[in-house]
Amino acid sequence: MLKKIWSFLMMNIGALCVAVNVHFFLSPNDLATGGVSGLSIVLNKVIPDLSLGMIMICLNIVLFIVGFIFLGFQFGAKTIYASFALSFMVWGLETYVPMQEALSNDLLIQLIIGQIIAASGMAIVFHQGASTGGTDIIAMILNKYFSIEVGKGVLFSDIAIAASSIFIFGPTVGMYAFFGVILNGLVIDYTLQQFDNNKEIVIISRESDLVRNFIVQQLGRGATIHHAKGAFNQEDKEVITTILNRKDYTRLKKFMSSVDERAFITVHSMNEILGENFKRLA
Repeated sequence: MLKKIWSFLMMNIGALCVAVNVHFFLSPNDLATGGVSGLSIVLNKVIPDLSLGMIMICLNIVLFIVGFIFLGFQFGAKTIYASFALSFMVWGLETYVPMQEALSNDLLIQLIIGQIIAASGMAIVFHQGASTGGTDIIAMILNKYFSIEVGKGVLFSDIAIAASSIFIFGPTVGMYAFFGVILNGLVIDYTLQQFDNNKEIVIISRESDLVRNFIVQQLGRGATIHHAKGAFNQEDKEVITTILNRKDYTRLKKFMSSVDERAFITVHSMNEILGENFKRLA
Protein backbone atom coordinates (compact mmCIF):
# COMPACT_ATOMS: atom_id res chain seq x y z
CA MET A 1 0.00 0.00 0.00
CA LEU A 2 2.84 2.42 0.88
CA LYS A 3 4.49 1.68 -2.45
CA LYS A 4 1.25 2.49 -4.30
CA ILE A 5 0.81 5.73 -2.35
CA TRP A 6 4.42 6.71 -3.10
CA SER A 7 3.94 5.94 -6.81
CA PHE A 8 0.74 8.03 -6.84
CA LEU A 9 2.50 11.00 -5.19
CA MET A 10 5.48 10.80 -7.55
CA MET A 11 3.18 10.63 -10.56
CA ASN A 12 1.43 13.82 -9.42
CA ILE A 13 4.74 15.56 -8.76
CA GLY A 14 5.90 14.64 -12.26
CA ALA A 15 2.66 15.89 -13.82
CA LEU A 16 2.93 19.14 -11.82
CA CYS A 17 6.46 19.73 -13.16
CA VAL A 18 5.14 19.43 -16.72
CA ALA A 19 2.21 21.72 -15.91
CA VAL A 20 4.58 24.34 -14.46
CA ASN A 21 6.57 24.34 -17.69
CA VAL A 22 3.43 24.66 -19.84
CA HIS A 23 1.90 27.49 -17.80
CA PHE A 24 4.93 29.57 -16.79
CA PHE A 25 7.37 29.01 -19.67
CA LEU A 26 5.77 27.64 -22.84
CA SER A 27 2.35 29.28 -23.06
CA PRO A 28 3.44 32.91 -22.39
CA ASN A 29 6.10 32.58 -25.10
CA ASP A 30 3.96 30.63 -27.63
CA LEU A 31 6.44 27.73 -27.56
CA ALA A 32 4.73 24.62 -28.95
CA THR A 33 7.33 21.97 -28.13
CA GLY A 34 5.24 18.94 -29.05
CA GLY A 35 2.74 16.81 -27.19
CA VAL A 36 -0.83 17.69 -26.29
CA SER A 37 0.40 20.82 -24.55
CA GLY A 38 2.17 22.04 -27.69
CA LEU A 39 -0.83 21.34 -29.89
CA SER A 40 -3.05 23.09 -27.33
CA ILE A 41 -0.85 26.18 -27.43
CA VAL A 42 -1.26 26.31 -31.21
CA LEU A 43 -5.03 25.78 -31.01
CA ASN A 44 -5.32 28.35 -28.21
CA LYS A 45 -4.06 30.95 -30.66
CA VAL A 46 -6.77 29.90 -33.15
CA ILE A 47 -9.50 29.49 -30.49
CA PRO A 48 -8.66 32.12 -27.84
CA ASP A 49 -12.07 31.80 -26.16
CA LEU A 50 -11.10 28.43 -24.68
CA SER A 51 -8.43 28.26 -21.96
CA LEU A 52 -5.28 26.24 -22.57
CA GLY A 53 -6.15 23.72 -19.86
CA MET A 54 -9.64 23.18 -21.27
CA ILE A 55 -8.23 22.59 -24.76
CA MET A 56 -5.82 20.02 -23.29
CA ILE A 57 -8.70 18.22 -21.55
CA CYS A 58 -10.72 18.13 -24.79
CA LEU A 59 -7.75 16.90 -26.83
CA ASN A 60 -7.01 14.13 -24.34
CA ILE A 61 -10.63 12.96 -24.49
CA VAL A 62 -10.52 12.90 -28.30
CA LEU A 63 -7.15 11.12 -28.40
CA PHE A 64 -8.19 8.46 -25.92
CA ILE A 65 -11.41 7.81 -27.86
CA VAL A 66 -9.38 7.48 -31.08
CA GLY A 67 -6.94 5.23 -29.22
CA PHE A 68 -9.71 2.96 -27.97
CA ILE A 69 -11.12 2.71 -31.51
CA PHE A 70 -7.82 1.86 -33.24
CA LEU A 71 -5.86 0.18 -30.46
CA GLY A 72 -8.39 -1.22 -28.03
CA PHE A 73 -7.93 -1.06 -24.27
CA GLN A 74 -4.13 -0.83 -24.23
CA PHE A 75 -3.88 2.14 -21.89
CA GLY A 76 -3.25 1.60 -18.22
CA ALA A 77 -5.18 3.48 -15.56
CA LYS A 78 -2.00 5.33 -14.60
CA THR A 79 -1.57 6.78 -18.08
CA ILE A 80 -5.21 7.90 -18.27
CA TYR A 81 -4.93 9.48 -14.81
CA ALA A 82 -1.60 11.22 -15.51
CA SER A 83 -2.89 12.65 -18.80
CA PHE A 84 -5.95 14.24 -17.26
CA ALA A 85 -4.10 15.24 -14.06
CA LEU A 86 -1.70 17.26 -16.20
CA SER A 87 -4.56 18.92 -18.07
CA PHE A 88 -6.43 19.84 -14.88
CA MET A 89 -3.21 21.13 -13.27
CA VAL A 90 -2.64 23.48 -16.21
CA TRP A 91 -6.25 24.61 -15.98
CA GLY A 92 -5.86 25.18 -12.23
CA LEU A 93 -2.67 27.21 -12.66
CA GLU A 94 -4.39 29.35 -15.30
CA THR A 95 -7.28 29.97 -12.92
CA TYR A 96 -5.37 30.71 -9.71
CA VAL A 97 -1.97 31.94 -10.97
CA PRO A 98 -2.74 33.76 -14.23
CA MET A 99 0.20 34.89 -16.36
CA GLN A 100 -0.08 38.37 -17.87
CA GLU A 101 3.29 38.29 -19.58
CA ALA A 102 6.41 36.14 -19.92
CA LEU A 103 8.77 35.81 -16.96
CA SER A 104 11.69 37.23 -18.96
CA ASN A 105 12.60 38.72 -22.31
CA ASP A 106 15.19 35.97 -22.80
CA LEU A 107 13.32 33.29 -24.73
CA LEU A 108 16.18 30.80 -24.79
CA ILE A 109 16.80 30.66 -21.04
CA GLN A 110 13.07 30.25 -20.38
CA LEU A 111 12.93 27.40 -22.89
CA ILE A 112 15.93 25.61 -21.37
CA ILE A 113 14.79 25.94 -17.74
CA GLY A 114 11.20 25.03 -18.57
CA GLN A 115 12.14 21.99 -20.64
CA ILE A 116 14.50 20.71 -17.94
CA ILE A 117 11.72 20.97 -15.36
CA ALA A 118 9.17 19.31 -17.67
CA ALA A 119 11.46 16.55 -18.93
CA SER A 120 12.43 15.67 -15.36
CA GLY A 121 8.73 15.50 -14.49
CA MET A 122 7.97 13.30 -17.49
CA ALA A 123 10.83 10.97 -16.53
CA ILE A 124 9.31 10.66 -13.04
CA VAL A 125 5.94 9.76 -14.59
CA PHE A 126 7.59 7.23 -16.94
CA HIS A 127 9.42 5.68 -13.99
CA GLN A 128 6.06 5.00 -12.34
CA GLY A 129 4.99 2.96 -15.39
CA ALA A 130 2.77 5.67 -16.86
CA SER A 131 2.96 8.42 -19.46
CA THR A 132 1.23 11.71 -20.10
CA GLY A 133 -0.59 10.24 -23.11
CA GLY A 134 -1.07 12.63 -26.01
CA THR A 135 1.26 11.98 -28.92
CA ASP A 136 2.09 8.56 -27.44
CA ILE A 137 -1.34 7.43 -28.70
CA ILE A 138 -0.65 8.74 -32.21
CA ALA A 139 2.74 6.98 -32.13
CA MET A 140 1.14 3.67 -31.09
CA ILE A 141 -1.36 3.93 -33.97
CA LEU A 142 1.49 4.61 -36.44
CA ASN A 143 3.34 1.62 -34.98
CA LYS A 144 0.35 -0.71 -35.38
CA TYR A 145 -0.66 0.24 -38.91
CA PHE A 146 2.59 1.47 -40.49
CA SER A 147 5.24 -0.40 -38.43
CA ILE A 148 6.88 2.87 -37.35
CA GLU A 149 8.75 2.54 -34.05
CA VAL A 150 6.94 4.20 -31.15
CA GLY A 151 9.91 6.43 -30.29
CA LYS A 152 10.14 7.66 -33.86
CA GLY A 153 6.37 8.12 -33.98
CA VAL A 154 6.46 10.38 -30.92
CA LEU A 155 9.34 12.35 -32.44
CA PHE A 156 7.52 12.76 -35.78
CA SER A 157 4.37 13.92 -34.00
CA ASP A 158 6.24 16.44 -31.85
CA ILE A 159 8.18 17.77 -34.85
CA ALA A 160 4.92 18.16 -36.79
CA ILE A 161 3.43 20.18 -33.91
CA ALA A 162 6.57 22.33 -33.68
CA ALA A 163 6.45 22.86 -37.46
CA SER A 164 2.82 23.99 -37.28
CA SER A 165 3.85 26.68 -34.79
CA ILE A 166 6.02 28.27 -37.50
CA PHE A 167 2.89 29.20 -39.47
CA ILE A 168 1.09 30.52 -36.39
CA PHE A 169 3.86 32.22 -34.38
CA GLY A 170 6.60 32.80 -36.96
CA PRO A 171 9.94 31.13 -37.85
CA THR A 172 11.88 32.36 -34.79
CA VAL A 173 9.50 30.90 -32.22
CA GLY A 174 9.13 27.78 -34.40
CA MET A 175 12.89 27.16 -34.41
CA TYR A 176 12.98 27.52 -30.63
CA ALA A 177 10.15 24.97 -30.47
CA PHE A 178 12.22 22.53 -32.56
CA PHE A 179 15.11 22.98 -30.15
CA GLY A 180 12.75 22.37 -27.24
CA VAL A 181 11.64 19.03 -28.73
CA ILE A 182 15.25 17.85 -28.98
CA LEU A 183 16.18 19.14 -25.52
CA ASN A 184 13.15 17.44 -24.00
CA GLY A 185 14.17 14.03 -25.33
CA LEU A 186 17.77 14.40 -24.15
CA VAL A 187 16.81 15.41 -20.60
CA ILE A 188 14.22 12.62 -20.30
CA ASP A 189 16.80 10.00 -21.33
CA TYR A 190 19.38 11.38 -18.91
CA THR A 191 16.94 11.55 -15.99
CA LEU A 192 15.68 8.00 -16.56
CA GLN A 193 19.27 6.77 -16.51
CA GLN A 194 19.71 8.33 -13.07
CA PHE A 195 16.66 6.44 -11.78
CA ASP A 196 18.02 3.10 -13.03
CA ASN A 197 21.72 3.69 -12.56
CA ASN A 198 22.68 0.01 -12.44
CA LYS A 199 26.04 -1.24 -13.61
CA GLU A 200 27.22 -4.55 -14.98
CA ILE A 201 30.40 -5.56 -13.13
CA VAL A 202 32.77 -8.16 -14.60
CA ILE A 203 35.47 -9.38 -12.19
CA ILE A 204 38.50 -11.63 -12.66
CA SER A 205 40.18 -12.26 -9.32
CA ARG A 206 42.45 -14.79 -7.65
CA GLU A 207 40.08 -14.60 -4.68
CA SER A 208 37.04 -15.62 -6.68
CA ASP A 209 35.38 -17.54 -3.83
CA LEU A 210 35.64 -14.57 -1.45
CA VAL A 211 34.28 -12.19 -4.07
CA ARG A 212 31.38 -14.49 -4.92
CA ASN A 213 30.46 -14.93 -1.24
CA PHE A 214 30.62 -11.17 -0.64
CA ILE A 215 28.26 -10.45 -3.55
CA VAL A 216 25.76 -13.13 -2.54
CA GLN A 217 25.96 -12.98 1.27
CA GLN A 218 26.82 -9.33 2.03
CA LEU A 219 25.23 -7.49 -0.91
CA GLY A 220 22.34 -9.91 -1.37
CA ARG A 221 22.84 -9.93 -5.13
CA GLY A 222 23.10 -12.70 -7.69
CA ALA A 223 26.07 -13.41 -9.92
CA THR A 224 27.00 -15.56 -12.89
CA ILE A 225 30.28 -17.51 -13.06
CA HIS A 226 32.02 -18.11 -16.38
CA HIS A 227 35.10 -20.26 -16.84
CA ALA A 228 37.76 -18.73 -19.06
CA LYS A 229 41.41 -19.16 -19.99
CA GLY A 230 43.99 -16.38 -20.12
CA ALA A 231 45.49 -15.79 -23.57
CA PHE A 232 48.97 -14.96 -22.25
CA ASN A 233 49.71 -17.84 -19.88
CA GLN A 234 46.78 -20.22 -20.64
CA GLU A 235 45.79 -20.08 -16.96
CA ASP A 236 42.23 -21.13 -16.05
CA LYS A 237 40.21 -18.31 -14.50
CA GLU A 238 36.75 -17.65 -13.10
CA VAL A 239 34.90 -14.62 -14.47
CA ILE A 240 32.19 -13.23 -12.17
CA THR A 241 29.43 -11.08 -13.68
CA THR A 242 26.90 -9.24 -11.54
CA ILE A 243 24.51 -6.26 -11.71
CA LEU A 244 24.80 -3.68 -8.92
CA ASN A 245 23.42 -0.23 -8.15
CA ARG A 246 25.77 2.64 -7.35
CA LYS A 247 25.75 2.08 -3.58
CA ASP A 248 26.53 -1.66 -3.80
CA TYR A 249 29.18 -1.03 -6.46
CA THR A 250 30.96 1.34 -4.07
CA ARG A 251 30.88 -1.32 -1.33
CA LEU A 252 32.24 -3.90 -3.77
CA LYS A 253 35.15 -1.64 -4.77
CA LYS A 254 36.14 -1.17 -1.13
CA PHE A 255 35.98 -4.94 -0.57
CA MET A 256 38.05 -5.67 -3.69
CA SER A 257 40.76 -3.24 -2.62
CA SER A 258 41.10 -5.13 0.67
CA VAL A 259 41.19 -8.71 -0.69
CA ASP A 260 42.74 -8.43 -4.15
CA GLU A 261 44.23 -5.16 -5.36
CA ARG A 262 45.42 -6.88 -8.57
CA ALA A 263 41.90 -7.97 -9.61
CA PHE A 264 40.77 -7.08 -13.12
CA ILE A 265 37.37 -5.34 -13.12
CA THR A 266 35.34 -3.82 -15.95
CA VAL A 267 32.21 -1.72 -15.40
CA HIS A 268 29.41 -1.07 -17.91
CA SER A 269 26.50 1.33 -17.45
CA MET A 270 23.17 -0.33 -18.26
CA ASN A 271 20.35 1.49 -20.05
CA GLU A 272 17.67 -1.05 -19.10
CA ILE A 273 17.54 -4.38 -17.29
CA LEU A 274 14.58 -6.73 -17.52
CA GLY A 275 13.69 -9.86 -15.58
CA GLU A 276 14.73 -11.43 -12.25
CA ASN A 277 14.75 -8.76 -9.51
CA PHE A 278 14.65 -5.83 -11.91
CA LYS A 279 11.88 -4.60 -14.24
CA ARG A 280 9.16 -7.03 -15.19
CA LEU A 281 9.03 -8.09 -18.83
CA ALA A 282 5.31 -7.20 -18.97
